[in-house]
Amino acid sequence: MFALTGITGQVGGVVARALLAAGHDVRAVVRNAEKGAEWADQGCELAIAEMEDAAALQNAFTGAEAVFVLMPSNFDPTPGFPETRHMVAALRTALAAARPAKVVCLSTIGAQATQPNLLNRLQIMEQELGQLPMPVAFLRAAWFIENALRDVEAARTTGVIPSFLQPLDKPVPMVATADIGRVAAGLLQQTWQGRKIVELEGSHRVTPNDIAAGFARLLGRDVRMEVVPRETWEPLFISQGMKNPKPRIQMLDGFNEGWIEFEGGEAGSIKGSVPLHIVLQTLIERMS
Repeated sequence: MFALTGITGQVGGVVARALLAAGHDVRAVVRNAEKGAEWADQGCELAIAEMEDAAALQNAFTGAEAVFVLMPSNFDPTPGFPETRHMVAALRTALAAARPAKVVCLSTIGAQATQPNLLNRLQIMEQELGQLPMPVAFLRAAWFIENALRDVEAARTTGVIPSFLQPLDKPVPMVATADIGRVAAGLLQQTWQGRKIVELEGSHRVTPNDIAAGFARLLGRDVRMEVVPRETWEPLFISQGMKNPKPRIQMLDGFNEGWIEFEGGEAGSIKGSVPLHIVLQTLIERMS
């Protein structure tokens, strides 16, 4: 039996469907029964647990052959990442007590970077959960192509997409969530010893201009990217309700300056197979 956190998200859903299709039992770890209703209908066992509740997580993980850990996103963390530290401590306590045979954690490209930035959240997770006594794999995924969902409306209505990734012709490591989920499901069914890092990106790197061109072909209209000036980011993010935009800005700087990269570089990453245009078409359909 496989216990999955994050099952209601894009990646977690792919993992669950792959395991169910392979004939495995799946336990969906969700915040409440309503969140898990869709998965209960598909034959999953439900376990109710908040990610900060070590006792509930221990119950959810007990008896599992493997556990998939997916930390919820937080683009506006409190300085010092106390929310992340509390959640990781609960996960570590629960996993150490439940003792599944193995653990697979969704991490990120650049988790090893020493410079301060938003992705340090996943570095904290790797450092803490990497000390568990059972085999642990960290799947470091590239920038999600699905982040372009927020660009669909602008592409369709004005043909001008604001870009924080710059310069516009700089290739960025990106990957489809379908590839992430497929690789994570595969890892859950493998056997290894100790701590393992797997770095994953798409078949080729993608520029912001590539995304605009993809939308243009699919929408049948002119679409272009437009740089959002760096000096406007902080007031813009604050106007959108962020209290601590600095880590997000540092992360964007890391992608743009190239120091957020895979530890093994492009040559050391495994490659996904889902092409950009397939993801963009799916995002357009979702927004229709």
